[in-house]
Amino acid sequence: MSYQLYRNTTIGNALQDALDILVLSEQLTNEQASKILLQFDKSINRVLATTNRSYVSFKAGKLGYYRFCDNVWTFKLKDVEFRGTDEEATFYCVKVVACDGKKPENIYTNNENL
Repeated sequence: MSYQLYRNTTIGNALQDALDILVLSEQLTNEQASKILLQFDKSINRVLATTNRSYVSFKAGKLGYYRFCDNVWTFKLKDVEFRGTDEEATFYCVKVVACDGKKPENIYTNNENL
């Protein structure tokens, strides 16, 4: 199982918009569009798990709320200071969604033809 968190990013929204256009113009079926989105989920999770090695630390002023549901933590933080290697930034409100970073069993070992 791959998380679908990245569908709501700029690239995920652009992919969804493009797929919607292709489905409306009958160049793709709904099933094909769904398979493409599933492959996007798998690919983006794999790439971020294996190539992203940037580190950022943060310090939150206040915890607005937290929630744990279906192995996903969600935090709303206020007055958050982020520190990276070259930059610092402060935000009034930040939502953090954290999922299990372990590689799901057999997700990348099967050669699925989508």
